[in-house]
Order: sequence, then structure tokens, then C-alpha cells
Amino acid sequence: MSEPPGFDIRAVAVDPGGHRIYNEREWRDAIVVIASGEIELESVSGIRHSFARGDVLWLCELPLRALHNRGQESVVLVAVSRRA
Repeated sequence: MSEPPGFDIRAVAVDPGGHRIYNEREWRDAIVVIASGEIELESVSGIRHSFARGDVLWLCELPLRALHNRGQESVVLVAVSRRA
């Protein structure tokens, strides 16, 4: 699949049982689709919300601490953003 003109597409994987520290710059200007698995977003207050395959997320400017994969399969997040 080729990238549409003017956009960047990248995939981010989180292994089973793994986590990724939230870095707002990493998700700036990106629409994120969960391509596989289920991801848990942990807020700075410790509250967690789960999202599954097919869900579309906006991860910019959120009070998040980390992204967790509590499942048995890898989570793949596909981020689409405008090319700089």
C-alpha cells in the first residue's frame, strides 16, 4: 500500500504484556487506527480505558502516562499524519 500524497503512515507495535511511555510529540497531528489487538490507555491519574481493533483515536494533547498491551497478541497502531 502506498502513502497518499501529502501524508505519512507509520505502524507502531506493542508486544503482548508490553507498554509504551506516552510521548505527545510522537502522536502530534496523527489519526490513529488500532489495526490489531487491544490497547489500554493509562491517564496520569491512573485511570485506564481500553480500545480494540478498528477503533480510531486522537492521542494529541491528552493527559496520558502510558499505552499498555494486556493481551496475548501484539497491538499494531497505524498513525496517519500530514507530511511536514
